[in-house]
Amino acid sequence: MAWRGSVIKWTNTGYIRSFKVTTRSSRLSYYKQQRCGFRREAKRPDTKKGNVLEEANQSPSETGKPGPTPFPKAPRPTLLKPLMFTVGFTGCSFGAAAILQYENLKLRVQAARDEEEAEKLLQGSQDMAHWHDWWNKLSGFQRQLILLMSTVDDFWSSLTEGQRTVTGIIAVNAVVLCCWRIPIMQRSMIKYFTSNPASKTKCLPMILSSFSHYSIIHMMANMYVLWTFSSGIVSLLGKEQFLAVYLSAGVISTMVSYICKTTTGRLYPSLGASGAVMAVLAAVCTKVPEAKLGIIFLPMLTFSAGSALKALIAIDAAGLILGWRLLDHAAHLGGALFGIWYIAYGHKLIWRRREPLVKMWHDMRAGESGPKGGPGSSGA
Repeated sequence: MAWRGSVIKWTNTGYIRSFKVTTRSSRLSYYKQQRCGFRREAKRPDTKKGNVLEEANQSPSETGKPGPTPFPKAPRPTLLKPLMFTVGFTGCSFGAAAILQYENLKLRVQAARDEEEAEKLLQGSQDMAHWHDWWNKLSGFQRQLILLMSTVDDFWSSLTEGQRTVTGIIAVNAVVLCCWRIPIMQRSMIKYFTSNPASKTKCLPMILSSFSHYSIIHMMANMYVLWTFSSGIVSLLGKEQFLAVYLSAGVISTMVSYICKTTTGRLYPSLGASGAVMAVLAAVCTKVPEAKLGIIFLPMLTFSAGSALKALIAIDAAGLILGWRLLDHAAHLGGALFGIWYIAYGHKLIWRRREPLVKMWHDMRAGESGPKGGPGSSGA
């Protein structure tokens, strides 16, 4: 679902190189020529066939005439720098997620203590008459504002932790979609929010393109799948680990797409969160393969999560082999395979070994807070 057709009309801006598709007639050498302005050469009466052959076999320096200029071949993109960026970004994502989980746990414990102490202080100190008088002193606008905030808070509380987590991701995608509609930002959007191994900027678009959609239908399809599977993936991994998996899957799927594009020579731009979304879908289907899924337009048709994952992988594999170019099938496969690998092996190899990093961060925080005051050191 990582579409490329939506940005093809912007490729003439000079930030994305376009390459001609190889046809039967492209086996011959290309030459720089003008489309018009050629004059018919005057017929030489004394030209013989043998002289023509001898002149053709001579080099341009021997004949004294300039030879045809060959079409310059585009160098094959190098992928060492994107590969190093992928490894480094993945490691930093999981390291930051481990530290974020540690800090959130501390905040939750402290918030629970503060709430318990506040309840003890307020218990029996104030009655309903006090709050009734306070409410009567408010203006009509203030009352409406408080009621609106209360409604929003109730709606936010009714969402699952996974849905609250992906709400931020959906908001970022919506903002980027709006930026695509601003004409003055087109060049910057093409440069930084579309991934192309032939572009001069290769690394930063690997992550930014995962939040980029040019078509609103494309974005709605990806975000609907992400919203549907968000509760399951966050309940399995936690929101910090989920964010690390999502961001890493976006970069890894783009790296797989880079490799396939460079190997086949089909260097075209791609964008979309499909690779990261496929990783989330594959992780949930791998962990709970017997879960029943359905299609929104065909509610009577149900199938198991394991069967759906196998069908999606088969479709993307066929599209990659047959050269379908409507979707970036390589990115889909890269995200799906990463999601399967992480549930099967990656969780044990990466996340369960985060304790030394968290301990080092804890010791560093304790060292910073200790000299300034004893309570800070003991509280950590």
